[in-house]
Amino acid sequence: MDYKELVKDCLKGKQEAQRKLYDLFAASMYGVCYRYTKSVTDAEDVLQEGFVRVFNNLHQYRNEGELGAWIRRIMVNTALTYLKQNKRYSGDLSYEEMNLHPVSAENPAINLQVKELADLIRQLPTGCQAIFNLHAVEGYTHVEIGEILGIHEGTSRSQYARARSIMITWIEKNNEAIKQRRYAGE
Repeated sequence: MDYKELVKDCLKGKQEAQRKLYDLFAASMYGVCYRYTKSVTDAEDVLQEGFVRVFNNLHQYRNEGELGAWIRRIMVNTALTYLKQNKRYSGDLSYEEMNLHPVSAENPAINLQVKELADLIRQLPTGCQAIFNLHAVEGYTHVEIGEILGIHEGTSRSQYARARSIMITWIEKNNEAIKQRRYAGE
């Protein structure tokens, strides 16, 4: 697929090209949006707002790097903005420095499927969920996360450790139940 031509056609206002761009990236970007929100409706709202931003800022794409990565970054930023602006999430977005018990370096002895892991991540408190997604999934450093969220690097580290600790505890507790559901064909 020649994304340069597609972008040029989108910038010329060709609806066919805009639809094609949307169709190419909507499903994967919906997954990004869904990871940061707590409902399908919220994820759809973020996706819609994200694509409005994509089309409004497409002139800034310089054909350097992957188009999908550029769109993904817009979706992540849109999701974070949505979390900050939505009253339902604002009380849940706490990034407190806290002392945590050290997390074991050992991974739990379970091989989670992607959907099971995504479901666990979505159950984290919103602040932890955002930081976990930014660091573990999107690959941002704690310094970058601090800049994005307006928090200290140490706060990002402690929230990530908290999220990781919660995830490990849940996985260890539910190891047998997850295996049984998987073997039962759920």
